[in-house]
Amino acid sequence: MIPAIFGLSGTHLTADERAFFREADPAGYILFGRNCLDPEQLRALTDDLRSIHGRDHLLVSIDQEGGRVARLRPPHWSAYPPGDAFARLYRIAPASAIAAARANATAMALELGAMGITVDYHPPLDLRLPGAHDVIGDRAFGADPMQVAAIGRAVLEGLAAGGVTGCIKHMPGHGRTDVDTHKALPTVCASAAELEADLAPFRSLNHALIGMTGHLLFPVWDADNPATLSPTIIRDVIRGQIGFDGLLLTDDIDMEALGGTIPERAARAHAAGCDIILNCWAKMADMEGICNILPTMPDATAARLEKALAGTRILPAIGSDHHAWLAQRDALLALTGAAA
Repeated sequence: MIPAIFGLSGTHLTADERAFFREADPAGYILFGRNCLDPEQLRALTDDLRSIHGRDHLLVSIDQEGGRVARLRPPHWSAYPPGDAFARLYRIAPASAIAAARANATAMALELGAMGITVDYHPPLDLRLPGAHDVIGDRAFGADPMQVAAIGRAVLEGLAAGGVTGCIKHMPGHGRTDVDTHKALPTVCASAAELEADLAPFRSLNHALIGMTGHLLFPVWDADNPATLSPTIIRDVIRGQIGFDGLLLTDDIDMEALGGTIPERAARAHAAGCDIILNCWAKMADMEGICNILPTMPDATAARLEKALAGTRILPAIGSDHHAWLAQRDALLALTGAAA
């Protein structure tokens, strides 16, 4: 198995993709809006992926946070609010915000599971800090580390209750960025003492089964390499100070924050200590290059992957309780007028 997650070009597998994926045997796949036409088509696509590999516990993933980061949208799928909705409720009723976040994530997981999706890149544990770029913005659960951790924990629990594994991101913290990492590499000129706040939510949830790095430069830890490519940050900060021992994914290596060819980025990230390389854009030459440059998945990574997927389940249908979870969420969010 190749330690990479690949994107798909469209709503159905091409003949070239099918042959390549069967031969390469990647760790899993990531879906985008371009892959999601309607529920019947999407379930057929994910069933097709599982048939290639012959395993139900296949990593089929998506970015479904809610708000502006949602690959599945109405009218075919439900609407989910951004993180800020729960942050605002937390300020007046913390227990209600936690219950609302858990209900929202459970409903989301039931919908994802019925689509054959097993992993959601959610929750972001990045702080929402004044003056930062809005690439995080209303996706965040607030500026207070304890609040972010409390809501993030509820999201992980809700997803797990619905049979989907969540992913904490973007370690060691994306909240201080001054540019969008899709476009450029941010440099975070904060001290180690200041960055303790950024680490705190991740440290609180370091038991999460899957985590994701961020493409940011932190000179206080490594002046030369962004976190995704830094052996020092992965070893000493993510694995060390945070104490994360789960499956560590890169953020999308196609982002312009990173330099070099896509295969070169993949090799550097893997050598730095990332378990799995995330490559989203379904460019066959890039995917082939990644397979040619990466080693076969190590046993330790395979064990983390198996553990991360053990609790996932594919549902035959969304189920009637999906609406009940949405209703519970909306009743709680109505306290601030922030229903989905």
